[in-house]
Amino acid sequence: MQNNSRGWRRFRQNRLAVLGAIVLGAIALLIFVFPLIYTTPIDGIDFVSSAAPPSWQHPFGTDDLGQDQLARVLFGGKISLAVGLAAMVVAIIFGTIIGAIAGFYGGWLDQLLMRITDLFLSLPQLPLLLLIVYLFREKMRAIAGAQWGTFSLVVVVIGGLNWMAIARLVRAQCLSLKTREFITAARAMGANPLRILTAHILPNLISLIAVAATLSVSNAIITESTLSFLGLGFPPDIPTWGRMLYDAQNFVTTAPHMALFPGLAIFLTVLSLNYLGDGLRDASDPKSNSH
Repeated sequence: MQNNSRGWRRFRQNRLAVLGAIVLGAIALLIFVFPLIYTTPIDGIDFVSSAAPPSWQHPFGTDDLGQDQLARVLFGGKISLAVGLAAMVVAIIFGTIIGAIAGFYGGWLDQLLMRITDLFLSLPQLPLLLLIVYLFREKMRAIAGAQWGTFSLVVVVIGGLNWMAIARLVRAQCLSLKTREFITAARAMGANPLRILTAHILPNLISLIAVAATLSVSNAIITESTLSFLGLGFPPDIPTWGRMLYDAQNFVTTAPHMALFPGLAIFLTVLSLNYLGDGLRDASDPKSNSH
């Protein structure tokens, strides 16, 4: 309890982390609550108002089809955050399992898992990501539908290509923890390796995993936005922030608001997550300097 109190105090002293948490909370509130008040449809086409600038009727303006940009930014935020969170879960699960097994058991198993990790780290991620999505996108859409098929494929691929850094962090922490006195005591009391790993080591990795999870979400949001911007993400009728930037690329000079607001949403969300992750890392590190 005392360590938690110190960690919370260190976090509050980090002004950028607190600001990031506030901005992130505000973005989440707008995305999930404000649509209950602002009920303008995301697919309402009005060619008369095509690419209209921000106004009282359309606070973020409209796109080239006259669709309300604010409604689409709010809806796209749900998709982008859902992809980020789901891909983070996939990356955390893979990274934690592989890192914990490698660090705790060591020996040939550690060597094998770390060489596999090095192999994945050496792969050119963006070209590989684009290739996998291009090859399997239509198959997944045929199985699970356009939205859920694309969502499942994007989440699995992004998470499956971003677990390596988490595995390395978890492995390093496990190597340190397994030499501690409480692990030696647990072994002396006859606890089996699986029990030691799940009951004694993994609970001590929670703060490390929380930091990695925060940064993993921001990385997944950027990756999904990149895919959508390149036209390999969600279908055109499902607005995500990256897809909105893709649609706006031909109107940057005539209707800059089409790119400004989804781009600003990505920027603020990712920046807030990074500041929050930095704050959590400093708060969980007893040797960190107060800000």
